[in-house]
Amino acid sequence: MQCSSTSNRLKQLMSERNLRQVDILEKSKPFQKQLGVKMGRSTLSQYVSGKSVPAQRQLYLLSKTLNVSEAWLMGYDVAIERIPDEKRGATTEISNQPEIVSIYEKLEQPRQEKVLNFANEQLEEQNNVISMFDRKVEETENYITDYVEGLVAAGLGAYQEDNLHMEVKLRADDVPDKYDTIAKVAGNSMEPLIQDNDLLFIKVSSQVDMNDIGIFQVNGKNFVKKLKRDYDGAWYLQSLNKSYEEIYLSENDNIRTIGEVVDIYRES
Repeated sequence: MQCSSTSNRLKQLMSERNLRQVDILEKSKPFQKQLGVKMGRSTLSQYVSGKSVPAQRQLYLLSKTLNVSEAWLMGYDVAIERIPDEKRGATTEISNQPEIVSIYEKLEQPRQEKVLNFANEQLEEQNNVISMFDRKVEETENYITDYVEGLVAAGLGAYQEDNLHMEVKLRADDVPDKYDTIAKVAGNSMEPLIQDNDLLFIKVSSQVDMNDIGIFQVNGKNFVKKLKRDYDGAWYLQSLNKSYEEIYLSENDNIRTIGEVVDIYRES
């Protein structure tokens, strides 16, 4: 019976063992290499937060890294202890037969039938659990859901009356750990770095350092630009695409700094 979740189990282990996410990642590196399974910082963060669940290979990696049962890590009401790989399907010292076969052959027929019936029930239950888990993983594997709240122009500016609040599905590995909001790009003035329809992860701030790329609202229009200052001390917004002119700022403009661009997301 499932009584918890992978997210809660990971938080429990981190609390009990005084582990940080970075510690888990460090411990997992030898197993990642051994198993050929990758797990990045962003991916683990999504597992801990509950925004996504590990696929079967990542679940196995985590169980080896933390030395806990896979079923327990999934949230099932089972023992936490992990059976070592070398003891799974253990054999007797006398023969190469699995130990369960050796015991089964020593039982009288009525007891053999009981064992067989019980084993069939366990197999059916196991297959149902795996099937349910695989379906869930297929739906959420390596993706998270978030919302685009704004439209910014890489061009001549974009007006926006209200928040978009547009739902998007994002690859978990390509989502930064820290950001406040997401905006969608319209235009090509920031090419080649930022392209039309890219998504921008933004750290909300009233100040952006010179030469950093930020989101600015000028006279009601939203821009994504690089903040610059010329030799005369005048501030302006620069496009990376040389086809666009600089936007100089003056005291007469209504200017609001929305935040700094911390990462860029692009559909494959």
